[in-house]
Amino acid sequence: MPPSADPVTSQKKQPVFPFLRWLTLLLLVAALAFNFRPKPLPVETAAAFEGPMDASVLEEGKTRIRNRYVISPPLAGMVRRTPLRAGDLVVQGQTLVAVIDPEPSELLSPRSRAQAEARVQSAEAALQQREADVARAASAADLASRERARADVLSRSGAISEQERDAAELGASMRNREWKAAEFSRDISRYELAQAQATLRSGPLGSAPLEITSPINGVVLNVFEENARSVAPGTPLLEVGDPSELEIEIELLSTDAAGVHLGAPVSIERWGGPDPLPAKVRLVEPAAFTKTSALGVEEQRVRVLVDFNATLPLSPKLGDRFRVEGRIQTWHSNRVLQVPAGALFRRGVVWKCFTLSGGAARLQELKVGHQNGQTAEILSGLAAGEAVIVHPPDAVREGLRVQARPSEP
Repeated sequence: MPPSADPVTSQKKQPVFPFLRWLTLLLLVAALAFNFRPKPLPVETAAAFEGPMDASVLEEGKTRIRNRYVISPPLAGMVRRTPLRAGDLVVQGQTLVAVIDPEPSELLSPRSRAQAEARVQSAEAALQQREADVARAASAADLASRERARADVLSRSGAISEQERDAAELGASMRNREWKAAEFSRDISRYELAQAQATLRSGPLGSAPLEITSPINGVVLNVFEENARSVAPGTPLLEVGDPSELEIEIELLSTDAAGVHLGAPVSIERWGGPDPLPAKVRLVEPAAFTKTSALGVEEQRVRVLVDFNATLPLSPKLGDRFRVEGRIQTWHSNRVLQVPAGALFRRGVVWKCFTLSGGAARLQELKVGHQNGQTAEILSGLAAGEAVIVHPPDAVREGLRVQARPSEP
């Protein structure tokens, strides 16, 4: 007869099996819960960083020849047909741009002769004034050039800042532009005096026709009167200009123009060439004007004149009244905390973003400064290196588990 089992040992072993069953069940439930839990939402992230930043305004503009002149007859008569066409080269004092056969009444009229004498006197006085303007502009340009040379030396030695050196360079450039403009006005005054004297020399009936030559070196921009016809004094015949003296006219909203300063860097884009052209602001006109937008909204606009920094490329070639886009710098800092603009959003009047902390999204309130469409200046609320969610999906909320992936370049 087999020995009977020890009752004490049986009682000790029986509780082990229920415990193992419960433990196995708990592990199975935990595994199922782990496998079927919601996966973290993948989001695009970027780190807040410190670096240089620019703010700018982008607006359409058009090129224009700085100095242009409309040729018109000083007396009434019959203008002959001109062989000139737009784009033809003209040489100062040599190219014949118009021939006028004066009317007999103009040649015999004492009143016309008195008017011609008055025009000669007025032209002589204007020429004297222009000569004085040229002398004054030349002296100012020479002084500005010497100041720029001194600024270059001081800048290399560290005695002055780059901003002061740039200001001296801008001043020299503007004085040279003014000198050239004064010389152009003087040449035009000489031309007008010569035309007035030629009119005064016109004798009685049968005298020689009045020949008008080009007042400047350049090209024909427009031909207003191509065929022969009778014209009155002052009738526009042709327009001439120097295409190498191009500037850009940009009409900014007055709110944007308020932040533009003289000498501000400008990038000329979408002008027809592969690379942007460097330029700088020469003038912000002090008065605005009202312009109606394409949507019928009245806007206050301000004209900003921009000069190119270097010689324009020969190909592709810019001409008069060509459309361009100008990106004008309104603010710059060498070191500023910034994040991608796509990480920011508004809730009411408050700027916010989602940061990534411990695998979860955290809503963060920010104080934002300048923005340029790509990045935004952060004044408070973030630290350098802190991760933010870029273009957060609608499903992102406070505390949601998220999985970071690098921001696309």
